[in-house]
Formats: sequence, structure tokens, C-alpha cells
Amino acid sequence: MTEVDTLRSTYLDRIAAAGDETALEQVRLSALGKKGEISGLMKELGRMTPEERQTRGAALNRLRDEVDAALRARREGLENAALDQRLKSEWLDVTLPGRPRPRGTIHPVSQVTEEVTAIFADMGFAVAEGPQIESDWYNFDALNIPPEHPARQEHDTFFMHRDPGDDRPPHVLRTHTSPVQIRAMQATGAPIRVIAPGRVYRMDMDQTHTPMFHQVEGLAIDRNISMAQLKWTLEEFCRAFFEVPSVELRFRASHFPFTEPSAEVDIRCSWEGGTLKIGEGNSWLEILGSGMVHPKVLKAGGIDPEQWQGFAFGMGIDRIAMLKYGIPDLRAFFESDLRWLRHYGFAAGDVPSVSGGLSR
Repeated sequence: MTEVDTLRSTYLDRIAAAGDETALEQVRLSALGKKGEISGLMKELGRMTPEERQTRGAALNRLRDEVDAALRARREGLENAALDQRLKSEWLDVTLPGRPRPRGTIHPVSQVTEEVTAIFADMGFAVAEGPQIESDWYNFDALNIPPEHPARQEHDTFFMHRDPGDDRPPHVLRTHTSPVQIRAMQATGAPIRVIAPGRVYRMDMDQTHTPMFHQVEGLAIDRNISMAQLKWTLEEFCRAFFEVPSVELRFRASHFPFTEPSAEVDIRCSWEGGTLKIGEGNSWLEILGSGMVHPKVLKAGGIDPEQWQGFAFGMGIDRIAMLKYGIPDLRAFFESDLRWLRHYGFAAGDVPSVSGGLSR
């Protein structure tokens, strides 16, 4: 038996005996690697005569091809065996009914905030934001709220702690998003049209009140803005938000320190059968407060009240969400009950738009 025959028999036996891909790779390196036995013999061909090289080279080429083919076949066999073993261990009955994967939902507050933003954006209002911890100047003084006003007492407002002797201005958790209006006026001046959605805080807790809730306020300032434009803006908003062909609003005289004149706004509705229907019936439902911006508030925002005037309004996002989607208890908004969230929540694809529809 020649040397080539011996190598063929040795390596074919080693290939057949290799139990895994690691052992097979060791055989390949021993035979065909850069320092392998067959590769070493191939390098010696250069020192032979042409006649010897022709005979020896042909035999070594056949040996190399046979060993390489055997390696490939064995590797494929090992891979197939590993796949068979994996399929046995990971067996799955595809005829079983599918199990739906848990999915999250968009909270009604987030959805309604997006709906409100979409409607007012369509009317040319930008979104303004501000800090949730405010100085009492932005939260009260700049809004013409006097020191003796009940809202400035600790039984109604969350005041931030101050160490004894700290003479810095007191800070509060903002009680409304109206401070954002002052900041927006200071930043951009007039004319301006913005809404300010966000969290606000008051010391209150029952079925219709929580210590933290959500508001959106609107502000529009220009040369000749009037209550008529305020009324049209609110009518268009209510019609779009409640998705009804028409609405009827009733303005009742009221008092807010930051507007003059001030008005609370009611919307015509029906409670027939225990179901709220907007835009029809003989009942009225209060939904927001509004009015013309007080001259002192304009001055605090750096705007000349002799040249400019405007209107403002504010409403509770949680409240209008309850009205639109029939949610009976405000406290459930903040309890993180997954059953409640699955029932009242929105799919991630339910993106509100005025043209495409606000709600599902």
C-alpha cells in the first residue's frame, strides 16, 4: 500500500469517526490545513522532476478532493442530525389554537390629549409647555390672583417645603396650566395662539376630583379678538371632539381673576335612558371656563393691553374624557387596573386626526 493509500484510509476513517463538528474540524486541519499532512506533501511537489510531479501531483490532488468531499458530506450529516435532535426537543403542535400575545393600550387621558391637540392644531394653535413646579408669582400673582384668595391657602394648594429662614419666593405644584400662558407670552409676545395641556395638582379627592389631574388651557391674543371668536372656537372644538354635526353652547357670567369678562360654558345635552347625548335634549352640562384675558395678565406677560386683547379658556381633560367615553369614576383613571385599561384603552394605531376621525 502506497503512502497516498495509507493517508486516504486514515483520514476517511477519522472523518467517519468524528462525532461532532469540533472533532471534524480538527481532522480537516490535520489533513488540509495550512500545516496539514496532505498540504505538506503538496508543497514538496516543487522539488520533484516534471515526471515525478505529474504522477505524484495527480495522486495527491485526487486524495485532497476525496478527503474534502468526505469532510463536506460528514459535516452535512452532522448538521442534519443536530437539526433532527433540535426538532424533536422543540416539537410544537401547529394545529393547536393560537394564544394571543398580551398587548398594551393607550390610556384614555393620553388619547384625549392627542385628540384635543389635533383639533386645536387644525385651528392654528401651537402647543406650549411649562414646569409643574412653579413660583407663586407665575401660578398666582401674574394671573391677578390676590394674596387673600382661597386658592393660595395650604388647604387648597400643595406648597413646596422651605427650611426655616429660607427667604426665597415660595414654590407650588401648579394648580392650573395658566402659568404656561404667562411664559408663552413672555417668550413670543403677541400675536399668539397656544394651548397648554398638562398635569395640575390640587388638594381634593372624591369621585370627580383627584389630587393630580389633567387640564388644557387655550390662549389667543391679537389686535381685535372678541368674545364672538371665543364662542366660535369653543363651538368648533366641541363639535369636532364629541363628533356630532352641531352643538349649542350657553355662556353664563362668572368670575375668574385672570379674565374679564368671564363666563362658564354649558353644552346642550340629553340624559335620556341614562346615556349622555351631546347637541340635543333639554339639559345643560358645564364643561369649561373662559373669558377675555385680564389687562393685568397681559401686562404680566409683557404685552401692552392698550394694543392687544385676547381670550382664554380652560377645561379638564379627564372630565371631557369621562363625558365622551362614558367613564363613571375619575379615580379609576389612576388605579392602574389592567382590566379597566383593556376596556377603555386605545390601540397604538388609533392616532387621532380631524380628517380621519378622532376615536375608534
